[in-house]
Amino acid sequence: MTYTKVAGLLLAAGQGARLGRPKALLEHAGERLVDRGVRLLEEGGCHPVVVVLGAATVQVRRAVTVRNPGWASGMGSSLRTGLAALPEEAEAVVIALVDQPFVRPEAVRALIASGAPVAVATYDGRRRNPVLIARPHFAGVAALARGDVGARPFLKAHPELVAEVPCPGDPADIDTPEDLRLLQAE
Repeated sequence: MTYTKVAGLLLAAGQGARLGRPKALLEHAGERLVDRGVRLLEEGGCHPVVVVLGAATVQVRRAVTVRNPGWASGMGSSLRTGLAALPEEAEAVVIALVDQPFVRPEAVRALIASGAPVAVATYDGRRRNPVLIARPHFAGVAALARGDVGARPFLKAHPELVAEVPCPGDPADIDTPEDLRLLQAE
């Protein structure tokens, strides 16, 4: 399949409990992580980009923002909220997390180019984010997204649909004060 209309979905609703503040508000190299995530998806070929917010309310340029009133229940509700907000014309979506600032646009482009119904970025053979989901699977992903897990239960339940796509970059996430210190040192 060749995708011509791929939306981007940036999950940025969490409060960053281990970090002590919402990750969407963190900065790296003078850029908020939420803006960096939008740029990642745009430069990777996604349009529009939908950002799911919750713990923090922020203005985000070049993106549609939606608030997840159930953000405290975990990533699953944010994924459901974001999928529901995507435009009808989106054939697929690339889902990225706000706390992975070193994922590169090349990873997003590789997922889209795979043409797979479901594609997962891999780094050194390990599945990470971002993930591409074709529209026919939105409902199935949403149905299994509960608590603090996103698409993982769907991926496990449907291995026949999943293409692993080797990607460049670093999928490290910012979860703790130590992670933040390392980010700011770069």
